[in-house]
Amino acid sequence: MPKHINWGIIGLGNIANKFAQDLLLVKNSVLYGVASRDIEKSKSFAKKYNSIHYYNSYQELANDPNIDIVYVATPHTYHFFHTMLCLKSGKAVLCEKPLGMNSREVITMIELARSNDLFIMEALWTRFIPGTEKLLELLKSDTIGKIDYLKADFGFVGNTDPERRVYNRSLGGGSLLDIGIYPIYLSLLLMGLPNILKATANFTPTGVDSFCSILFDYNNGKMAFLESTILANTPIEAIIRGENGSIKMHRSFHHTKKISILKNDNTSETISIDYKGNGYYHEIVEVMGCLLNKKIESDKMPHSMSIGLVETLDKVREQIGLTYPSDVLQMKKR
Repeated sequence: MPKHINWGIIGLGNIANKFAQDLLLVKNSVLYGVASRDIEKSKSFAKKYNSIHYYNSYQELANDPNIDIVYVATPHTYHFFHTMLCLKSGKAVLCEKPLGMNSREVITMIELARSNDLFIMEALWTRFIPGTEKLLELLKSDTIGKIDYLKADFGFVGNTDPERRVYNRSLGGGSLLDIGIYPIYLSLLLMGLPNILKATANFTPTGVDSFCSILFDYNNGKMAFLESTILANTPIEAIIRGENGSIKMHRSFHHTKKISILKNDNTSETISIDYKGNGYYHEIVEVMGCLLNKKIESDKMPHSMSIGLVETLDKVREQIGLTYPSDVLQMKKR
């Protein structure tokens, strides 16, 4: 029988609930332990998803020798601290996006994981969604020829309460790190790092970006136009145009279930591609495979991608003037 993988979960909010639901669908995965700042929440979550244990603290979970990997689902600004906590306790980590608040944090985590031969991956579920896999297959088979242009947006109406995450600067709020990361990631996945980056943004009274518009120029005719906002519900679609036609990733593109192909000769095709569970299933399967094969990084979501992604986010933030308290140490390191 294949080895079972014992999972721990830190941070028991909305995404953790969806993740736990999908964990139950994956063969040979065991939800071994969960932890929240509220012990009653931990107890309730454990009962709901059949977790073997629940803990009084994150440190207690990280110290349990029976746990193989920890899924970190706390707010953005805590990713570094909680991931480091787990890595220092000898645990593999799957951490929600963004992996860190800046490149210093991400590189530090990855270096520690590598030096201790531990698996670490940024939980960008988009890469593992069957719709994304289908897109990559279509592009590899030259369905629309060489890519010239990509346009992607992501917007929703965020809760304006300054104490809640979306508008809260101390929790890494704003559109860029929360949802702008998805259009940026898609562009990096399909076209690589840009040669020129231009960005502009509007800000909330709490000091986070309410709207961000980004242009990637690749100096070879390829361009990407990317937008994110917490002020309005937008189409949340992606258009990839090539020399022979275009591909549309329908709403919501970052976990799309439908792709349309429109050729220059006006022939078209629409493909439906469902995913299992809430969509986190496919990410979990990838991580399980990596652990069982003793890999410290995923070929599909390698460390180099997370570093390139956060460095791109850093450049955007520098241009628009978006800063967070966690940047103070990074500035001192320069």
